[in-house]
Amino acid sequence: MSKSIISEGKTTNEAIENGLKELNVSKNMVDVKVLENEEKRSFFSILAPRIVKVQLTLKENKENIDNSKKIKKDIELSIEEQEKAKENIEKFLNEFLEKLQKDAQYSVEISKTDVKVNIENKNLGFLIGYRGETLYAFQNILSAVASKGIEKRVRVILDIEGYKEKRKKTLEDLAEKLAKTVIKTKKSVTLEPMQAYERKIIHTKLQDNEMVETRSIGEEPRRKIVISLKRK
Repeated sequence: MSKSIISEGKTTNEAIENGLKELNVSKNMVDVKVLENEEKRSFFSILAPRIVKVQLTLKENKENIDNSKKIKKDIELSIEEQEKAKENIEKFLNEFLEKLQKDAQYSVEISKTDVKVNIENKNLGFLIGYRGETLYAFQNILSAVASKGIEKRVRVILDIEGYKEKRKKTLEDLAEKLAKTVIKTKKSVTLEPMQAYERKIIHTKLQDNEMVETRSIGEEPRRKIVISLKRK
């Protein structure tokens, strides 16, 4: 069910702008319904303060819904494809790490739906990058490498020095802290843009919170989360 709010202002435009600020979205992302128009004023109300009420309803993002369905539909690999993907990954990493960091250790765990790769070496922090940006880029490269000679796109899940687990803990702590801030101030909080993997951590951490709710806004790669009070 789409989220709706009632917003007020001295003019229709002001009421809409106030609502957009509260939802933290652009006008093309909502449907607008004017509930009380500034033109419809009786003789007896002419001295009363002018107030216009509008209802803003978030539009259903069909593209995001379709994409989420695609993500849930995991591609299954045959035994032969799993072996080929593992072989591709190991050959690449052996050559890559030999030139980059000879004493680096890695493990490859393969299943029907994905390949988990973990690399251990304290000197490879530069492969993680700011907020994991380099790690995710490298993860995409490994996915292409694993898929070589296979007609399916092989999903690779990469971690380096346990970064993802540490980042998960940081984001969960942040989610709880910001939820308390929203409850205390009764004002929505917008986080900085995040990877889809990181947004999911925030959504999951707060999904059972009885006081606040989360939603994602914007377009990739600038998509971000808004934490706000639940409307009763």
